[in-house]
Amino acid sequence: MKKIILGIALGLTCFIEANAQEFKVITSVESIVPSGMGRSRIIEAKEEKDYEEYTSTQTEEDNTRNKSKRKDIRVKNFEETKLLNFYNITGIRFQNIAANDAVISSKLNKMSEEGWQLIHVVSAVESDAGDKDGQGIFITRYIFKK
Repeated sequence: MKKIILGIALGLTCFIEANAQEFKVITSVESIVPSGMGRSRIIEAKEEKDYEEYTSTQTEEDNTRNKSKRKDIRVKNFEETKLLNFYNITGIRFQNIAANDAVISSKLNKMSEEGWQLIHVVSAVESDAGDKDGQGIFITRYIFKK
């Protein structure tokens, strides 16, 4: 009887472990800086970070700030895939956008082959605010689970 109960408990433990989900975020940053002066990349972290190491809880009794150092939070191991900028000297470059689409699609297909499921996409833009700004990026975060 003990062997049966032990076997069921072990089986349930394996089942629970198998249902744990893992998430991964890949980010593409595409420059919208005029004259093609910006940098565009796909970025993927290749190391894990535990958010709890950089988190503090503020209460009325204890309002001690988190003392994490930036150098400890930074990821040193990451993959950087070059993309083309949206603009060149003559203006918007549609070939560059098509090339970026092809490279990003390749990355998404590879992630899918590795068992990752794309579950959400979030985009944002910080665009050029006029003649004297000269800044701008289009950022997309691809959120996967496995």
